[in-house]
Amino acid sequence: MADPALLASGRDADVFALDESRVLRRYRQGGDTAPEAALMAYVAAGGYPVPVVHAASGPDLVLERLDGETLLASMLAGRTDVGVAADLLVTLHDRLHTLPARFSTDPADRVLHLDLHPQNVMVTSRGPVVIDWRNAAEGPADLDVAMTALILAEVAVSRDRQLADFAREGLDAFQRRAEPPRATQLRSALGMRRIDPALSAVEKAALNHAAALVHTRAG
Repeated sequence: MADPALLASGRDADVFALDESRVLRRYRQGGDTAPEAALMAYVAAGGYPVPVVHAASGPDLVLERLDGETLLASMLAGRTDVGVAADLLVTLHDRLHTLPARFSTDPADRVLHLDLHPQNVMVTSRGPVVIDWRNAAEGPADLDVAMTALILAEVAVSRDRQLADFAREGLDAFQRRAEPPRATQLRSALGMRRIDPALSAVEKAALNHAAALVHTRAG
């Protein structure tokens, strides 16, 4: 049997085609995918759009093979308007944050994706589907919103001027539609990004500049 074909590579994982209906997501640094698979099953049971998980073993996840393209690709190609994309991100946050936390005893805590941006949303024939749940956690909903805004802002201050201008427009549209996160939650998101091993030194050096673009409310 031939080796599976590489479909995509991210910061910490590669995705291979297994057949017409399944892909293999493999984390290059190893780890246990069972918690990610369990969380995906939990949000799917609550009606949230995620890929079907077929199997999880060590660093490997066997997932539903999605058709379509990322929301980012759709935006860059002009198939999805920036405002429509911002509306979709807000809706996906709102839908996710209706789901109670699985483990936390704080009734205000919710399931958080913590990496919900246009590259992690697939535009498919069955609607938008959210991928890459590696960073998911539990906590206050506006931490998730703060993280999305911060990630968009990071691209907006990057050295890729064409993508940066596009990201700034997307950030502005997202922030006009989403309730601003509390300043405390932006600080929490900033702290998490500072210790993220997937970010380069150059990206980490720009975090304060990015955070300054994010609108917050008191708290």
